Amino acid sequence: MNAAPLPRDSTDDAREAQRVVAALADAFSAKVVGQEHLRETLLIGLLTGGHILLESVPGLAKTTAARVVAEAIDGQFRRIQCTPDLLPSDIIGTQVYDAATTSFVTQLGPVHANVVLLDEINRSSAKTQSAMLEAMEERQTTIAGVVYPIPEPFLVIATQNPVDQEGTYALSEAQTDRFLLKEIVRYPSPEQEVEVLARLDAGLFDKAHPVRPVATLDDIRRLQRVTRDVYMSRDLMLYASRLVGVTREPGNYLPGQVARLIEYGASPRATIALCTAARALALLSGRNHVVPGDIADLAHRVLQHRLILGFEAASAGITPDVVVDAVLRAVRVP
Repeated sequence: MNAAPLPRDSTDDAREAQRVVAALADAFSAKVVGQEHLRETLLIGLLTGGHILLESVPGLAKTTAARVVAEAIDGQFRRIQCTPDLLPSDIIGTQVYDAATTSFVTQLGPVHANVVLLDEINRSSAKTQSAMLEAMEERQTTIAGVVYPIPEPFLVIATQNPVDQEGTYALSEAQTDRFLLKEIVRYPSPEQEVEVLARLDAGLFDKAHPVRPVATLDDIRRLQRVTRDVYMSRDLMLYASRLVGVTREPGNYLPGQVARLIEYGASPRATIALCTAARALALLSGRNHVVPGDIADLAHRVLQHRLILGFEAASAGITPDVVVDAVLRAVRVP
């Protein structure tokens, strides 16, 4: 049974936002054991309209998590398994001949959904990746010269295997920059794995126990407006900008051994992403204003896929997280 729509009064909107956010979190936790960080990241994507890139080995509940988000908002879910032979038309749609009417009809692709899971995006060709990312950016597709808008809310959750795995094609820097956040999904703890087994034995993961919608699509659209209204001071905006700025001029702010690891820093899109996501995190935390900790907490998820490290970092096995840690230490917290 669907939840009642959020009232239109702004005060009530803020109050009801907390209720719906809590209900979404509970719905997620009912089907996904642990993975609180993943839950937070996906909810930030939902509240901001930004897209999420997940990286992990198979078997860590990424597909389940995406499906739960869609079911909880009573949205349409589509999963696209990316393979080297996947064509752009397989994603955005095409025209097919209808013998009954002796004419061509448009068949919309699976990207026309509220929550789209692009599974193993780095196994698809660069051409197909570009087509999908264009749809993500424009929130519409063009088929035979006709524009078809993608329904809102629209959340793309793309998964990728570690790039050193066989048969993968790394996303370009321009493509990864289109994702609001990147989350590296970790293995569960032994206690969490035992809880998974217990829920399996109890049949809680069976299709007979689906996730009941706790919000409507209108609720989510209204929540997105509430998120945009979360207060963020100019000092905190400047803090976010300075964090990103350090990555562009690392020699002026970071120790030499760290500065020389960065080949290219993050673009202004990173600053926008940091501020946008910080507002959502504040709302998830029960606040109507951003605090410095929101920005610091999101820095890794915003920057790790936007930094381009040089050969020295790759040869030494140094990850972007190490560099982001140094960036956080280099900028004074307001």
